[in-house]
Amino acid sequence: MHRQGMFYKVLIANRGEIACRIMRTCRRLGIKSVAVYSDADAEAPHVKLADEAHHIGASPAAESYLNMEKIISVAKACGAEAVHPGYGFLSENPIFSEKVAQAGLVFIGPPPEALRAIGNKSSARQLLSGSAVPFVQWAEIAVDKSAGLGDTVRNLGFPLVVKPSNAGGGKGTSVVRTKEQLDAAVKTAVSVAQRSFGTAAVHLER
Repeated sequence: MHRQGMFYKVLIANRGEIACRIMRTCRRLGIKSVAVYSDADAEAPHVKLADEAHHIGASPAAESYLNMEKIISVAKACGAEAVHPGYGFLSENPIFSEKVAQAGLVFIGPPPEALRAIGNKSSARQLLSGSAVPFVQWAEIAVDKSAGLGDTVRNLGFPLVVKPSNAGGGKGTSVVRTKEQLDAAVKTAVSVAQRSFGTAAVHLER
């Protein structure tokens, strides 16, 4: 139950250093922290730092850290009142935010409508296109259309930054200076996007 406006227990739906930072803050505030982990992370630092830890699936992120139902089920079963998504994985997913709320838990982060507006690089830029906010030239491509990038690249020019549209923290991001480097960069971005974020759209910007 809530204590003086704070939570008693928070589940961190992430791993690595970001999860550890959140756990250290929870400890400083007197809040119990709950870790989740995949097969590959059973002995990871965030698992050892948490007050309790729960296994959520196999090593691939799609079977563990992107498994919304499993994460929410663990949160409810262990008595957590809130879910902190960290960054990356489900942190910018409005569906996850909604599901957390529907389960009677608090999502520590922006509301779903804000995530829908700014969680994706391309939709965020479209939202700001009529404003006075300046930003560089950009384009989004679908995976099945990545072979026909000629016109897009000619319009944008080089060098380009290639990144997954829904990514965070620089994952899958690379700088492309020539046409010959483009295919490999797009394939890397797509691979990271599918593995870590559950979507494969790729964002290009000058």
